[in-house]
Amino acid sequence: MAIKPPVLRQGDTIGIVTIGSPLEASIINEGIANLKSRGFNVVVGKYVYSSNGFLAGTDGQQASDLMDMFLNEQVKMILPTRGGVGVAGILPYLDFAVIEQNPKIISGYSDITILLNVLYQYANLTTFQSLLLLDFTRGTPDYNYHQFFSATATLVSPRQILNPPGMPLLGKVPGNVTAEIVGGNLTSFVDSLGTPFEIDTKGKILLIEDTHEPMNTIYRYITHLRIAGKLDDCIGIIMGECTKCEAAYGKTYEEVIDEFLVPLGKPLMTGLATAHGYYKAAIPIGAKVNMNTINQTLTVMEPAVSV
Repeated sequence: MAIKPPVLRQGDTIGIVTIGSPLEASIINEGIANLKSRGFNVVVGKYVYSSNGFLAGTDGQQASDLMDMFLNEQVKMILPTRGGVGVAGILPYLDFAVIEQNPKIISGYSDITILLNVLYQYANLTTFQSLLLLDFTRGTPDYNYHQFFSATATLVSPRQILNPPGMPLLGKVPGNVTAEIVGGNLTSFVDSLGTPFEIDTKGKILLIEDTHEPMNTIYRYITHLRIAGKLDDCIGIIMGECTKCEAAYGKTYEEVIDEFLVPLGKPLMTGLATAHGYYKAAIPIGAKVNMNTINQTLTVMEPAVSV
């Protein structure tokens, strides 16, 4: 069973890191102000405002910021500013034994999901595909905040993950399975295959989502996962949104799912509000989840945080 980090409480300190691509200072500052207005204290990493082309600092600099936050006893949660690219580069610099001894909430999506799953696999830590710092800003819907705080700041269990009104979950292949959930951004996971940090899907429910990829590329990535054994190993699949993913050669996202995932015969659910979409469900990576594609429900069976 994965370690559950301590529950987030008002007045706690949140550590801000930039461990992927750089982000504009104005957006970072707006997010920090939002967190403070909600009653949190904020600690900012040394390289949060850094920029090195498409990276925010070197791999070693970004990794040192992250490790500093895990070692800081005052910090109760770590919040990356954004994803982008480059998160995989910090992984060889991390001390997973130290992280396991200092469990903290860490949230994010996009390229951050490669880190979230690696921390679950190597540090036995429950992590959260949920908000980034850039989401603590004007225009973020209340649904996203409710999902985030329901996952990180309460011990309510079981917790059913409900889409916003008008966005039904759809059961594509019938089944009722319970297992730990892993996954996140499809592009990031394909990039990690063949490395020590590739995703482990054995006996797990696999969540997949992506953004700004044409359907021929999504097909290529899904095929890569299948040939690598990741779709054989999992016991169920959840296809989240593919945000701003255009049809290619006349094929839509739904048609790719129907033609290349439904025939696998695994319990399959689609339509979950995820990550790059306007609405973002909070998914605790490493927590036990029940996926019932007959009743079209998705339920977190245990608290993802501890007292």
